[in-house]
Amino acid sequence: MKNLKFIMPLVLASVSAPVFAGHAEDDWPEPVKPYRTGQVLFDRLEVTRTDNDESLIVWDMLAWYGGDRNRIYFKSEGENQKDDGEPTELESAEVLASRLITPFWELQGGIGTRGSLASGANRENYFVISLFGVAPYRFEMDNSITINEDGDIAASVEAEYDLRLSQVSYLQPRLEIAAALTDAEDYGRPSGFNDVRVGLRYRYELAREFAPYIGAYWSRSLGDKADQIRADGGDESETGVVVGVRMWF
Repeated sequence: MKNLKFIMPLVLASVSAPVFAGHAEDDWPEPVKPYRTGQVLFDRLEVTRTDNDESLIVWDMLAWYGGDRNRIYFKSEGENQKDDGEPTELESAEVLASRLITPFWELQGGIGTRGSLASGANRENYFVISLFGVAPYRFEMDNSITINEDGDIAASVEAEYDLRLSQVSYLQPRLEIAAALTDAEDYGRPSGFNDVRVGLRYRYELAREFAPYIGAYWSRSLGDKADQIRADGGDESETGVVVGVRMWF
């Protein structure tokens, strides 16, 4: 008899659950339908003045289109030195297919090119694999490995962090490291660590989509690359100040 007292409520609950569930479903909102959207982001669009009295125009942008899991990306970085008579230098231009593999990381793969934009220039074409996302403590990262047509392998790490100072202002430290796993003499990339660059920018949002900034950076070539630059009479390190804008639409 005692067992029956415990069993009967369970039986009644199991019988009535579909009834109440069916009634609740009438008031539930419709599920959100999958949709595609996109964005164009200029993370850096700036004018740089170096300690060698050089003026540069620098860009770092990405554009994407797709859904929550699958997207197509276009990334591009480059610079142009004013009044030097040389064409724009394209650091990278990549088209990538992306797949969300964890809540904060995308695995990307595609093709890219880099080099001078001069007519007839011999640019370096390559295949690229990237791990793109947000590391713990909200470090935004873009880690990539490239393999060019000659089988030369290079790697790069880019990390930045937005330290919120107020509702509309941020301090952003940034780190870039470039390395090569194999010698690529045709492109001035000896094996080992090649370059490191550290920057700091202060950004103020006039609107969410438009934020001017000022900042400074320090960069240095390393290892065999630094030796090559010194042998050619160049300077293996550089500092500079920047004025620019971060914008998206």
